[in-house]
Amino acid sequence: MDIVQIAAGRGREPELKRIAAGCGVQLPARGRAVFAADQLVLSVRPGRWLLLGSPGSPGASAQLWHKVCTGVGIVLDLSCALSALHLAGPAAREVLVRGCRLDLDPQAFPVGAAAATIMAQVSVILAALPSGVLLLTPSSTARHVHAWLAHAAQPFGLMPHTDFTVAALSGDQCS
Repeated sequence: MDIVQIAAGRGREPELKRIAAGCGVQLPARGRAVFAADQLVLSVRPGRWLLLGSPGSPGASAQLWHKVCTGVGIVLDLSCALSALHLAGPAAREVLVRGCRLDLDPQAFPVGAAAATIMAQVSVILAALPSGVLLLTPSSTARHVHAWLAHAAQPFGLMPHTDFTVAALSGDQCS
């Protein structure tokens, strides 16, 4: 999965949003995620967005964004820095609250919500999607988070997925 972070330069957020819109990408408000069949965009920090897409040639997405954002924002390729996990099923949120500081009740954290928090003593980014919950964690801690999540989910008959497409995230099931 390609993961690119774009960050607006000081006072340049409106301009960066116009550039992204011109590229067909909606940059959501902080704490929100927007998704389409081939792309997921989320924001958990002011003036910064994570763009998740299907993997292409290494660095291609970052290069494209760097080209269009020059002088307006900073672009980082985080494809190797972050690992993605997906948990789906009726008890997914119940599993996650066992190690999460956020209120993950659907009323408090509805589909389309995104947040950065600590889970199982590790930094994670969560996004509530129609298919379940996406977790992004630093690659250096991904094994720990996966093991914790698998253990916590076992009594519920759930298993975290690591092999999925961005398109599957906006659907009913993870492939």
